[in-house]
Amino acid sequence: MLKLLIKKQLTEIFRSYFYNQKKNTARSKGSTVAAFIAFILIMVLFLGGTFAFVSYSMCPGLVQADAGWLYFAIMGGLSAFLGIFGSVFNTYQGLYLSKDNDLLLSMPIPVRYIIISRLISVYLLGLMYAGVVIVPAVIVYWIVAPFSISALAGGILLPLIISVFVLELSCALGWVVAKASLKLKNKSFVTVLISLLFLGGYYFFYFKANTLIQTLVANAEAYSVKIKDGAYGIYLIGSAGTGDPVGLAVCIAVTGVLFFAVWKVLGGGFLKIATASGVYKETKANARAAGQHTPAAALLMKEVRRFTANPTYMLNCGLAVVLMPAAGIALLIKGDTVRMMLDNVFGGFPGALAVLLSAAACLLASMNDTAAPSVSLEGKSIWLLQSLPIEPKQVVLAKVRLQILLTGIPMLALLGCAVPLVKDEGAAVVILFFLTTLSYAALQAMFDMMLGLKMPNLTWTNEMTPIKQSGSVLAALFSGWLFPLAYGGIYLLLCAFLPAAVYLALALAVNTVLILLLRRWLTTKGAARFACL
Repeated sequence: MLKLLIKKQLTEIFRSYFYNQKKNTARSKGSTVAAFIAFILIMVLFLGGTFAFVSYSMCPGLVQADAGWLYFAIMGGLSAFLGIFGSVFNTYQGLYLSKDNDLLLSMPIPVRYIIISRLISVYLLGLMYAGVVIVPAVIVYWIVAPFSISALAGGILLPLIISVFVLELSCALGWVVAKASLKLKNKSFVTVLISLLFLGGYYFFYFKANTLIQTLVANAEAYSVKIKDGAYGIYLIGSAGTGDPVGLAVCIAVTGVLFFAVWKVLGGGFLKIATASGVYKETKANARAAGQHTPAAALLMKEVRRFTANPTYMLNCGLAVVLMPAAGIALLIKGDTVRMMLDNVFGGFPGALAVLLSAAACLLASMNDTAAPSVSLEGKSIWLLQSLPIEPKQVVLAKVRLQILLTGIPMLALLGCAVPLVKDEGAAVVILFFLTTLSYAALQAMFDMMLGLKMPNLTWTNEMTPIKQSGSVLAALFSGWLFPLAYGGIYLLLCAFLPAAVYLALALAVNTVLILLLRRWLTTKGAARFACL
């Protein structure tokens, strides 16, 4: 029974490799093998290669400074962080709040078997993510440092210690997330926030990694002394990787004690969480709560609720909502540097800064493409909208309006932050800078809607399929990159004899004509196509 449960858990983790959710059929053996090979190449060559490069940049200097333990402390910390982040959401969903809890608990299966099978799946997932960091780090250390039996033993045991530690913290954090999720009404924003924080931390580390490594290697001795005096536990963890017997013994003992504690807590608290249905505050019916809305407003609210209820939809089709204000803040902080850099190249062309900033804003805005998968997301329930006493074009335009709002409002914030950089170009350039860039938000939304109507997929079984794998989304992304690049590139070819104000006015005129043509198509042929889906 335990073997079957473990097989079931592993199959659920890699379900997409065995089952084609788009076609609702099992994948062929060749397709499954190809998918696993691609996954292994990404994990080993891309992620593993990245951390191998980071390890090789750091290891020789720290080994030469007799601070190999500091090297393992840093790489071990990165390994644990990635392992925990990669498995904690699977832990809360797969260990505590799995959809088949009621079914399994109703069967004559010992609860400990259910816990063990799920712990093994959590462990293997954490080991996979942690391993792409710590295994290359160990191999690099073996290559750089002098060979010894103790170093060999430390390199073998440290990944195992870290993987068990990741399991323990994943169980603890997963328990916190599971408890919190039972009380949260809207979990999507929490998921999006955590994902954005992780992405922000990743890119911060990526751009600062070289400077941090150089600083660390140059001051290895000073940092070593401070860590040993102030955080001896970190020293013991790092020394375990070098094969120090004391460090290995302490890490193994602490990890073992924590695992015993986690097992005892799970044995007593698993059933409480697994059988919980959440706490909901009882509310009295209020006839005035819903209110009355026009069809256009009601359809727009429906699109907003769909967007905010799906973290995958928000992260994949609405990332510019966060990136554009962030870019605006960056312009306020680093605006002088940007102006100086562009003036060195385009100082002889008045208004060039406004055109290039407009193209950059359009490029950021292209990361919003909510309209492209919006028709496909209706799925087999599209008949509900088609049966309402409203015109099909109202449904189509509501989906367009959502993208315009999600793009236009953050874009206004970005353009407002860019005003100090372009205000010296004259009032005409500033006004055209705003109008031309904002017109792109409407143009892109309508073009994405057209793509969604021309390439719908209503037969999916998982919402990730139309959001991440549909042809309309792919075409929207590529066209969203192509237009701003062409917009900025054509100006670079013409800036020698075409003033920026004239170029912006021409771009605005072209955008306006395209918007009118697309709107006419959406409200006639597009609406008819929607009605026949």
